Amino acid sequence: MADEESDRVLESVKDYYGKVLQSRDDLKTGACISPGKTLSKHIKDAMALVHVDVESRYYGCGLVIPEMLEDTKILDLGSGSGRDCFILSKLVGEKGQVTGLDMTDEQLDVANKYIEYHTTTFGYKKPNVNFVKGFIEKITDAGLSENFFDIVISNCVLNLSPDKRAVLRETFKVLKVGGELYFSDVYCDRELDPEVRKHEVLWGECIAGALDWKTLFALSEEIGFSRPRLTNVTPVPIEKDEFKKVLGDAKFCSATYRLFKLPTEKKKRTNVVYNGEITANPEALVFDHRHTFKTQDIKSVDGELATILSSSRFCDAFDIQPPATSSCCGAGGCPDPKDDPFEFLAKKEAEGNLPKPACCSSGPAKKCC
Repeated sequence: MADEESDRVLESVKDYYGKVLQSRDDLKTGACISPGKTLSKHIKDAMALVHVDVESRYYGCGLVIPEMLEDTKILDLGSGSGRDCFILSKLVGEKGQVTGLDMTDEQLDVANKYIEYHTTTFGYKKPNVNFVKGFIEKITDAGLSENFFDIVISNCVLNLSPDKRAVLRETFKVLKVGGELYFSDVYCDRELDPEVRKHEVLWGECIAGALDWKTLFALSEEIGFSRPRLTNVTPVPIEKDEFKKVLGDAKFCSATYRLFKLPTEKKKRTNVVYNGEITANPEALVFDHRHTFKTQDIKSVDGELATILSSSRFCDAFDIQPPATSSCCGAGGCPDPKDDPFEFLAKKEAEGNLPKPACCSSGPAKKCC
C-alpha cells in the first residue's frame, strides 16, 4: 500500500476509534467484539476487577491471554482503553510488567486515567502497567527496547494496519528469543477487492483490512517466526445488507494464533512430558488445536515444537526427553503447516459444534454480538 494511502487509513482508524466510537454500542458489525475461548476462573476474576469505563470502550475480537504469565513482561499492540492490559496486570503479578502501545489520544486518556485505580484494586505498592503513544508499525520508534518482551499480544488490531509486514517485523525485534506473539484477529477466506480496502467504515470495523490467513503464514516465515499455531476460531457473520453488497461472498472469522521467536539452533523430534504445574492447567494444557498435553503423558512432538517448549517460558513446565526415534506425531497426527481457520470452522459445523456468537463481556457493560 502506498505511503499516502497508508497515512489515510491510519488517520481514518485513529478518528474512528478516537471520535466516532464512544462505546461498543456504536459498532456496526460484530467483528470487533466477537467472543474468545472459554474463560478460566482466574481470568474471570481478573476481568471482574476492570473498571466499567475501561470495559465499555473495549473492542477486541478474542481472548489474548495465554498461559504461564507470572512475572513476565508483556506488550499489548493497539491497547486502546487498556482493558486487556489491566487484566494482564493482575495476572502477571506485582513483579511483572505490562506496556500498552496505542496511537489514539482519546483511548490513551481513558487508560491512563485508571492506572491508579487498578493499582489500588490489585493491592500493588506501585503500578506495573504503563501506556505509550506510538504506531504498531514503528514500535521501536516509540522508545520500546529490542529483545525485551516475553510476550506480545494484540487483540483485533493487526487488521487495522495498512502495513502488516512492518507490524510483524517490529514485533519480532522487541521479543526476546523464545518470546511469543499471541494475538487474535479477523481473517478473510480470500483476498479482498481494492474497492473494499477503501471502505472507511469497514476498515474501522475490522473487516476491510482483514488478512487472508495464508498471508499470515507467508509473512511469518519471511520475518523468521515459527509457523502460526491456531488456538481458537469463531465465525464473524456479516449481517447488514449494505455491507454484504460490498463484500459479496467473502467469509470472515476471528482466529487466535501463537507465533514464537526461536533460537538459531533447532531441536530434533523428541518426546515431552507436561508436569501440570501451570496455574489453571493442572490436568492438561491445550497448546494449540492440534496439541493437548495431558499431565505426565509422554507425547512426541516435531522439532519446531520441541524448540518452542525448550526455549520459551514453557521450559519449566515440560520435561524434554532425548530425541524420539518414531516418526509418529502422536494421536493427533502430524501437524499441517497451514492451519486453515475456515476448514476448522467447517469441521466444527459438520460435527454440529460450530461456535456461536455470544456475549463477550462478563462486566456490567456486556455486549452481545
